[in-house]
Amino acid sequence: MDGERFITSTKITLDSELDLTLRPRNFSEYIGQSKVKHNLEVFINAAKARGECLDHVLLYGPPGLGKTTVAHIIANEMDANIKVVSGPALSSMLDIVSILTGIEQGDVLFIDEIHRVNKTVEEALYSAMEDFTLDIVQGKGPGARTIKLPLNKFTLVGATTRTGMLTGPMRDRFGVICRLELYSREDLMTIINRSAGILNVEITEEACAELAVRSRGTPRIANRILKRVRDFAQVIGDGRINIEITNKALECIGVDALGLDENDRTVLEALAVKFAGKPVGLDTLAAATNEDAGTIEDVIEPYLIQLGFVARTPRGRIAMPQAFTHLGLTPPEDI
Repeated sequence: MDGERFITSTKITLDSELDLTLRPRNFSEYIGQSKVKHNLEVFINAAKARGECLDHVLLYGPPGLGKTTVAHIIANEMDANIKVVSGPALSSMLDIVSILTGIEQGDVLFIDEIHRVNKTVEEALYSAMEDFTLDIVQGKGPGARTIKLPLNKFTLVGATTRTGMLTGPMRDRFGVICRLELYSREDLMTIINRSAGILNVEITEEACAELAVRSRGTPRIANRILKRVRDFAQVIGDGRINIEITNKALECIGVDALGLDENDRTVLEALAVKFAGKPVGLDTLAAATNEDAGTIEDVIEPYLIQLGFVARTPRGRIAMPQAFTHLGLTPPEDI
């Protein structure tokens, strides 16, 4: 299998096409995650001073917080090429061999959803990460022998939303482990203002603050709804994003005052109405809402828990009194 079918290789430069996107290219442009940013800058500068590759980096946290962005920034700061591959795409030894043998000295290999890498591939990564060799087995049975294929030194950056699904041996091979946290309202306002400037659209401070509140602490969501509000401002306004246009646009796309969308409300209504606030298992909740269990657990549920709308208990998920109030319902007396 040709590895080029599922990996991309880029060199991040200031005059590249990525200048036209909203993604920061270096840590000076990167907003928020101050602890992660500071630590990575130290590790990168130390590695460059020694003329070495950066230790392997594991990035984890909820979706949309910038794990892919950080991986690209690491490559840019290390003045390295980056190869990008999704964990589920690595399904056989042939896949990982084609990638690792094509890596050049100092490259960054970014594996998104690394917790979904095939077990055989994961075991092959152990020696690649630790000794920069690849163990190739030739033959079968008693006559089989292992050949150690040397690899160029590289930095593996893995991203995951579910660290609990990573095996101990895999986690232990990362020298740098960084948790990305949800963003503050102030950081999101800074991101929205920066993105509005790149998009060449004017936005009022009031509208910016409203978008930040409804972005669920997530830059990806902030940028997505900013672009949709821009569309409304262009079509039904004068192109300027003000609070009136913002509220109208968010109402039309189904994002409420707390940033909840239709999927969030479907889950809340299932817990509050269908199950009347009683504990519900994840699989049962998924079936009742026609939603993937992984999406509920990784994307929908974390923000609802943060708001205090949902709680996990030993018996299952339950809707909290605040959830009933948000839906305009009266909480059961036994909650």
